[in-house]
Amino acid sequence: MTADLSQLVKAYDVRGVVPDQWDETLAELFGAAFAQVTGATAIVTGHDMRPSSPGLSRAFARGAAARGVDVTEIGLCSTDQLYYASGAFDLAGAMFTASHNPARYNGIKMCRAGAAPVGQDTGLTEIRGLVESWIDSGAPSSDATPGTITRRDTLKDYAAHLRGLVDLTSVRPLKVVVDAGNGMGGHTVPTVFAGLPLQLVPMYFELDGTFPNHEANPLDPANLVDLQKRVREESADLGIAFDGDADRCFVVDERGEPVSPSAITALVAARELARHGGKGTVIHNLITSWSVPEVVREHGGTPVRTRVGHSFIKAEMATSGAIFGGEHSAHYYFKDFWNADTGMLAALHVLAALGGQEGTLSALVAQYDRYAGSGEINSTVDDQAARLAAIRAAYEGREGVILDELDGLTVTAADWWFNVRPSNTEPLLRLNAEARDEPTMARTRDEVLAIIRG
Repeated sequence: MTADLSQLVKAYDVRGVVPDQWDETLAELFGAAFAQVTGATAIVTGHDMRPSSPGLSRAFARGAAARGVDVTEIGLCSTDQLYYASGAFDLAGAMFTASHNPARYNGIKMCRAGAAPVGQDTGLTEIRGLVESWIDSGAPSSDATPGTITRRDTLKDYAAHLRGLVDLTSVRPLKVVVDAGNGMGGHTVPTVFAGLPLQLVPMYFELDGTFPNHEANPLDPANLVDLQKRVREESADLGIAFDGDADRCFVVDERGEPVSPSAITALVAARELARHGGKGTVIHNLITSWSVPEVVREHGGTPVRTRVGHSFIKAEMATSGAIFGGEHSAHYYFKDFWNADTGMLAALHVLAALGGQEGTLSALVAQYDRYAGSGEINSTVDDQAARLAAIRAAYEGREGVILDELDGLTVTAADWWFNVRPSNTEPLLRLNAEARDEPTMARTRDEVLAIIRG
């Protein structure tokens, strides 16, 4: 096949349509390149439930083994289970998944030993370069003795590690609906939740990479509808939805109403700060709610604001020694999980917080959900730079207004703020707005959208 790696290798991972954009032959080259760039003598691999995942994962293992690398295959797993193995075994790793993308997609999330990310600036560019140079001729032969490929089951150890990081001893009985979306949550949840005082109502736990019920992308409200309805029907205490590779979790309360990921970030931050003696740095990206840094300060911590994206969060966590980090997209990062993201650990925190008191989830999270937010609104534009310039011109010089360009354009006033970021892969601008009340938020949102779409 003729591969266009510019369309396949993204900022943080490899992702494309199988077999149109990549296949097992290319996966084998990625395995060889990963071995060469990381210099690893041993690696760990895992894969999700997509039909193409086992073959791609095994091809990658062959490519690495041919260059003298010993490969431990943990088979079916969530992405955070792969990060667990990378951290616990101190091995570089590769996870085969396309997360929430449709069934025809697949990809590779790569990390160095200790779950340290491999992205554009940390090895992925070099890996892409090698694969491009080998596409026509194949990877050069190696003098190394071929490595071994062995299997290892890590699910119980992964579950035990997570449960060791959250005090679940005083959790009262809870009824929880979990929508796995036919993704890897259906594989991990039964083991992680085993023995807890939970009445589990499973939805779509059958592993099926064709996603027959709905897309495994809970960030899209349409994909939460089934969960919301079931929570109300069951009179459950809460609902939890996982994405395809189960590294993100989304929460709905007892009314079936979505709980903002910013509120979950603030809740978990408060708990992690308490666990660390009321001290520590907490990372949040620049489009999480004002509530997050407020709660962090109220609980003795130091909030640090970063750009959007896991590579920026993980880098800042490593630099600052942060104990926790959260994003608006429901990625949650923990120092005690090798700075990697794990939605399952965030879910356990929510269960522990709710189960440790008698009130409802909606009442519990109200203290962490203080402002009116727009959510992320995407607009297709012809010229991203021109629209951003128009927004800057409209707000620059207004009294009491501050502009910054840490990531896109953020405009902040006393009672509201908004951020507009260009997509790296599509002709889109992404707007997030927040204010102290709903009318102010709506007015701010609509004013900015009029400029974006004008």
